[in-house]
This record gives sequence, structure tokens and C-alpha cells, in this order.
Amino acid sequence: MTRRVNTRTAAVQVWQAYLNNRATRLRDGRFLVHGRHAIARALECRWPLETLVYRLGAPEPSPWAREVLDSSGVPSVGLVPEVMAELAEPVGGVPELVAVAVTRRMELDDFAPGTPVEPVPVVVIDRPTSPARLGALIRSAVAFGAGGVIVTGTGADHYDPQSVRASGGALFAVPVLRAPGPAAVSAFRTRQQARGIPTRIVGSDDHGGIAIDELDFDGATVLVVGDDSESLAPTWRQVCDELVCIPTDGTLGAPSAAAVALYEIARQRRALR
Repeated sequence: MTRRVNTRTAAVQVWQAYLNNRATRLRDGRFLVHGRHAIARALECRWPLETLVYRLGAPEPSPWAREVLDSSGVPSVGLVPEVMAELAEPVGGVPELVAVAVTRRMELDDFAPGTPVEPVPVVVIDRPTSPARLGALIRSAVAFGAGGVIVTGTGADHYDPQSVRASGGALFAVPVLRAPGPAAVSAFRTRQQARGIPTRIVGSDDHGGIAIDELDFDGATVLVVGDDSESLAPTWRQVCDELVCIPTDGTLGAPSAAAVALYEIARQRRALR
């Protein structure tokens, strides 16, 4: 079903709020998806999409956009360019297609990734302040086969459009969970161990610990990184089984630190095979 909208409606106002109003996204359980790759990944992963909003008029929709509109089965709404512009990201022109997606929430108590035979790493990021960096970390997690990402504290919203875009669609391919802090992650480790999966919490901390390539990443790893800090908070250091550092001449942000650590985990597992 397609509708054509030539003026700014109440629905458009609500969609516009999803761009920068976290409370509205949380209240409605909805968020916006921009970009060809992210929308394609959402469809590939069968993520629930409520509406496809497309630009009316010239230029005509690209073959990709037309195929999505014709074959996805998602209801669509056409907006004139001046109204469609209100759903654009801060950087970039008028989008040809924006998806209105439904949020998903999984409780950490129900999260049980991997098996004793095939353990998988999980990434924890503590109080991320930047949605873009959070999205980039999610992208790294998916690239290296992590079973999930846990965001602790009152950090950035992973459904923020900047995070969705920076994830390159990876957000739709891996569970992203919220947890209050170290105690909840420690309890998750205990549950995984009760499932027969040897699990350690390993903190990335440039002010302590051994070089990352000197640690044997056997079993399952819960990798904890700070948002953009050289040192983990004391509460995290208390629950970590190991602390590792990534030898560099400077400080790595969370996405880069996670990518390096996840690569080392993947490298060691390839060597074991």
C-alpha cells in the first residue's frame, strides 16, 4: 500500500522526532534507518519495518529503491522533497528512501550466546557518549563474529540514526543489549559458566594488564572496553578476570580497541583449528 503526502502531517512530525529525540524513540519503540546498505541489511535480517518513506518527484527513485518498494511488502509513503528533507540526517541531501523500523529489546537475563563446543565473544562498552562510535563498535563486533554487544550505564542510544548509519547495518545482525553495570555483566558470566561455557571477563586497560597477544583467549571472552578512556573504572577492574593492554604510541577509541582485541581472539581460534 502506497500513500502520497504533499504536506507535513502528524506522522511526519513524529518521524522527524525520531531523528534526535531519544525519549520519543523509546516511547514509541520506533527509529529511522537511512542509507542503502543499512536498509538492505535490515530487510536481509528480517528486521520488522513499519513504513518505507520515499521521495516523490525528480529524480526518479533508483532501481534499487524501486525494487525495495515493489518487493519488500512493507507499506510505503511518498513525500514531496521539501517534506522528505525533514527526515534527512544532519549531513547529506534529501534521502530517496528512509525506513521506519521497530525497536527490539532483549533482556540480559535471556541472553545465552554460543555453546560449549562453539563459544563466541561478547563485547561490552561502558557508558558510550558518541552514537557514531557505538555504531562503529557494533560493526566491528559483527565483522569478527561476536555473539552480542552489551551497552552499560546511561550511554548513547544504539537506535540513534548516527549509530544505525555507523554500524553499516550490523545493528540488525547481532543482539545489542542494555545493562546497568558490572554486576549485571558478572552475573551473565556466571550464567554462561553454568551452561558449560568457560567464560572470562577481559578488560581492555592501557594502564594495566599484559599485552593482548600474550593472553590465551581460550573459552568464551566477555571483552570490556571504555568509551574513549585509557583506563577502566575501578568497579570494572574488580570484576575482570584479566586485564590486557594494546601496545600503541597513543590511545585507541572504543571501536578501534574492540576491533584489535576481537581480531586477536579470532586469530588465536584460527590457529587452534
